[in-house]
Amino acid sequence: MKHPLALALALALAATAPTYAQTAKAESAVTAQSSNPLFVESTLPLQYPHFDKIKDTDFAPAIERGMAEQLAEMEAIANNKAKPTFDNTIVPMEKSGRLLSRSLSVLFNLLSADTNPVREKLQAEFAPKLSAHRDAISLNPKLYARVKALYDARTTLGLDAESVRLVERYHTDFVRAGASLTEAQKARVKAINGELASLGTKFSQNVLAEVNASAVVVDRKEDLAGLSDEQIAAAAEAAKTRKLDGKYVIALLNTTGQPAEAQLENRALRERLHKASVARGARGNEFDNTAIVAKVTQLRAERAKIMGYDNYAAYVLEDETAKTPQAVNAMLAQLAPAAVANAKREAAELQAMIDSEQKAKGQPTFQLQPWDWAYYSEKVRAAKYAFDESQLKPYLELKRVLEDGVFFAAGQLYGLKFKERTDLPKYHPDTSVYDVFNEDGSQLAIFIFDPYARPSKRGGAWMNSYVEQNKLFGTLPVVANHLNIPKPSEGKPTLLTWDEVTTTFHEFGHALHGMFSDVKYPYFSGTSVPRDFVEYPSQVNEMWADWPSILANYAKHYQTGAPMPKELLDKVVAASKFNQGFATTEYLGAALLDQNWHQATADQLPEASGVMAFEAAALKKDGVDFAPVPPRYKTPYFSHIMGGYAAGYYAYIWSEVLDANSVQWFKNNGGLTRANGDHFRKTLLSQGGATEALQLFRNFAGHEPKIEPLLEKRGLTATTADGAPPVDTGSKK
Repeated sequence: MKHPLALALALALAATAPTYAQTAKAESAVTAQSSNPLFVESTLPLQYPHFDKIKDTDFAPAIERGMAEQLAEMEAIANNKAKPTFDNTIVPMEKSGRLLSRSLSVLFNLLSADTNPVREKLQAEFAPKLSAHRDAISLNPKLYARVKALYDARTTLGLDAESVRLVERYHTDFVRAGASLTEAQKARVKAINGELASLGTKFSQNVLAEVNASAVVVDRKEDLAGLSDEQIAAAAEAAKTRKLDGKYVIALLNTTGQPAEAQLENRALRERLHKASVARGARGNEFDNTAIVAKVTQLRAERAKIMGYDNYAAYVLEDETAKTPQAVNAMLAQLAPAAVANAKREAAELQAMIDSEQKAKGQPTFQLQPWDWAYYSEKVRAAKYAFDESQLKPYLELKRVLEDGVFFAAGQLYGLKFKERTDLPKYHPDTSVYDVFNEDGSQLAIFIFDPYARPSKRGGAWMNSYVEQNKLFGTLPVVANHLNIPKPSEGKPTLLTWDEVTTTFHEFGHALHGMFSDVKYPYFSGTSVPRDFVEYPSQVNEMWADWPSILANYAKHYQTGAPMPKELLDKVVAASKFNQGFATTEYLGAALLDQNWHQATADQLPEASGVMAFEAAALKKDGVDFAPVPPRYKTPYFSHIMGGYAAGYYAYIWSEVLDANSVQWFKNNGGLTRANGDHFRKTLLSQGGATEALQLFRNFAGHEPKIEPLLEKRGLTATTADGAPPVDTGSKK
């Protein structure tokens, strides 16, 4: 959430505010730096950042000055002699910290998208400072007293609903930050917050460094059999950049599974790739994260206990739509047995394929292993549905998917129009920039698209905002989508897998959530909703990827322009539930690991040497220790739970319940129509966090969420093995 109390946290930081002497020194130092472009709002359209003018040396003075300015603003509010009112307390708090927010949004977005050693050093330096800065605000007793007075009288102040909710959220944030603790407890919480900030920064930097360091080097081209000529050329190019001419480099993604495992015919190389992936963060080298995991989880458990909660998950979930660990456990426990049972059925099919192939070759068979799954599942897919990914890719060229697919769907559903512009500066040459217009021609937003993987970019796919909509400042959104698609060699087309297509639609769902925001206060802007709700709108947007009229508009052969044959499309749709046992099990393995780490008390958590044993025991306890399907992320490189998704990785499947209900609603109400799009935009996408999250769903769908559509979508059954009834997330208020 983007507001003074959670600013650093929302930007993946946390943080030892400067003393007043340090602040004065900083002010003196920056006075001479009037040319710093961060000191003033950008003069570019919609306050789009001056990427061409901002230098790495600009960040430190801007952040130092920004912290000093915001502390001064907060002190003025706290020491105001007038009786607290909404206009003299809450509104100026919302207006505070503009320089700090602007500077951090650019720095931390660049740290994710295009980092370098200077930026990483800044991250490490400012993480504890920003944590303490946040604490200096949220643990200020005078500020809290003013907010509490307004909270106690909120129903008598004559405020509109959004303003009442803002008072309530500020009060909640103060309490959850520890404003009502004793002074000794506050001091300990501050110390914990600062240490967690530094540890989180080190963890994320280790993950990125080891992803790059663990890339697999291959000596012989023939060992790459199964990869396309283009993929082999890209591997050769990657080797050249590492000064390994004549060799080939397969870069890793941060997930456990690696894309090349689906194609490589060389089983020994698949094994090397898999083992390189799963060993990350626990090798005993300079990137080892086990000690960090042990310390972070201990500190989180301690802080939760100080706050009066049984464990860290209880603390986190109280402020989500799930509300309790018990609600999360109930859903995951319902899904896990069916998912694992499906995965075991799929494994039996794969084993039969292996046995058949080995017999035909006159060679002994072997037991299915994790590094075999993707390779043989593609073979089974081809046998069952008579197609494989290689048949799809020529019809899935990146720019066509984006402009004739993702943008076209947004035009059909919401009336949006897009125009690429080349006059704005870029932080990386691989990005594209688009103006986004409403149907009436008015500007809605600016959209940045950053598709390719690179060593300076963290793994995964995500959306972020550089400027957020709100009526208080009159700003419109500048949002970005980031993917990690392997970049082809020069002059070659970027041909996507089906997963990469759906990811592109998914991330644009987040972008729409940010762009459609229509709220008064910055606190509620865009995606400022609970973690277990934020994935929901983006998952809904995936439905348009294979919607017939949308797919027909973009799925055209990159060389001939011929449309994807209907029989191939039919096979894609028919295969939509294929391999869902694997997909659900690997996800649930990670989600359950997250809950185990954060539902444990301090005395139940291991030291560094016991981290991997704790993980193994947790997977076994929850029935997801199926060896051929390891969790999507193992603990030492599970970046989600060292960052903003701690105790919240369940959110994807929790949100998918709402998604599946919404897909059903669209289909029941005529599908891809402007009326449906306008209804979704008005009742949900435009509201940000200004209304309670599940109420937004009810406003859109007209009913409580039900789990049955998800079970159908995932190819699971409607009851658990013992016949327990489905979980209704709508009852978890």
